[in-house]
Amino acid sequence: MNQTFRTEIDSMGEVQVPTDALYQAQTQRAVDNFRFSRHTMPARFIQALAYIKQTAALTNAQLGLLEGDIATAIEEASQNIIDGQHLAQFPIDVFQTGSGTSSNMNANEVIATLASRTLGGDVSPNDHVNMGQSSNDVIPTAIQVSSALALEQQLLPALQHLIATLEAKKNSLSHVVKTGRTHLMDAMPVTFAQELGGWQYQISHAKAAIEQTLPAVKALAQGGTAVGTGINADHRFAGAFADNLSQATRIRFSTSENFFFNLSSQDAIVALSGQLRTTAVAIMKIANDLRWMNSGPLAGLGEIELQALQPGSSIMPGKVNPVIPEAAAMAAAQVIGNDATITVAGQSGNFQLNVMLPVIAHNILESIELLANSATALADKAIATFTVRQDNLDVALAKNPILVTALNPVIGYLKAAAIAKRAYQEGRAIIDVAEEETDLNRATLERLLDPAKLTQGGVAE
Repeated sequence: MNQTFRTEIDSMGEVQVPTDALYQAQTQRAVDNFRFSRHTMPARFIQALAYIKQTAALTNAQLGLLEGDIATAIEEASQNIIDGQHLAQFPIDVFQTGSGTSSNMNANEVIATLASRTLGGDVSPNDHVNMGQSSNDVIPTAIQVSSALALEQQLLPALQHLIATLEAKKNSLSHVVKTGRTHLMDAMPVTFAQELGGWQYQISHAKAAIEQTLPAVKALAQGGTAVGTGINADHRFAGAFADNLSQATRIRFSTSENFFFNLSSQDAIVALSGQLRTTAVAIMKIANDLRWMNSGPLAGLGEIELQALQPGSSIMPGKVNPVIPEAAAMAAAQVIGNDATITVAGQSGNFQLNVMLPVIAHNILESIELLANSATALADKAIATFTVRQDNLDVALAKNPILVTALNPVIGYLKAAAIAKRAYQEGRAIIDVAEEETDLNRATLERLLDPAKLTQGGVAE
């Protein structure tokens, strides 16, 4: 393939750029310099950049700082990118300059090219598209805008769907009693509703904690420009920008109370990432419980049967594995790792600027996407569709020696322990051994050892 090139000029001189590229010299320099990975900036981040450029053009035009026809052309070009067009024109590696200047200029150049074509005249990447802005406030703003959009549109609805699915499953299994487990060992009985209710509350708690981070995430750096002083931005710009962006995205954004905070730190995103990590821990706990409960079908717990989705082995015919919980657990592990990276990156606020912004953007958006997809997959392909193996539950309950705990108030701990040990050694039901070892009659023992009643707590009467 013979690719053709054109010559572009920036403040450092001439650069050869592919003829069909919408970007210009500074983007090409970044493509040439940063070849660290196969990861480019996420599509949601690019969309957020386009929202910022569109809103900045509108705001500058409203303030009488940018000619109306140029502003309109920039807004239209930005909308194309918001709508998902031209994403291939954003080829810069995540591992680039720490401020994300290359990605900011990439957006400026692509939008300038598109706007110039629409206008039939020159639109400058710096003087027009980047008016009243700096990479140092644009990139932190893009991180927060893209995160807020991903949370509102993707993760929070997915978590709510998982909560609703757990509620429905919990209600359908409210009558089913099973052996509880602590330390992976038999314990007192619980109902499926109680067990799933614990999962449900865990996800609800995680969702609420994420929502508590949103006000800080929605307080934007835009208007702080280079170092937080707002140099080269009209004093009215920041407030008007936040209002216009809120209208465009239908998410209520505000201006930060302190631009120096937003430029020099990423504490709002670090806090969000911490709550995403907590959500990942919850997802992994649920995924692993499902794996254990599904284990077998003969040599494991065999309490439930997950929906069979695909063959589980290339050599063992008929084997079916818990693929969705396994995938969700791996996704959760990645989110936990992403949080470690974001935590380290968050410490890289040197004086007036954090210099690990692109990797923060990449990791926070990946975490949000992974959690959203994991929650949806667990809800739809594991929790909603699993069936209960009542036969296995009944066998385990009948022989569970720990049921003798309910007799503690009546016969004492030591006597109950002796009964439990004998029942376990002989492989017999606890009620049969208790009838032999105590003066309690069968009817009394049936009442005291009723597994369903034991799930309600309290003291035996």
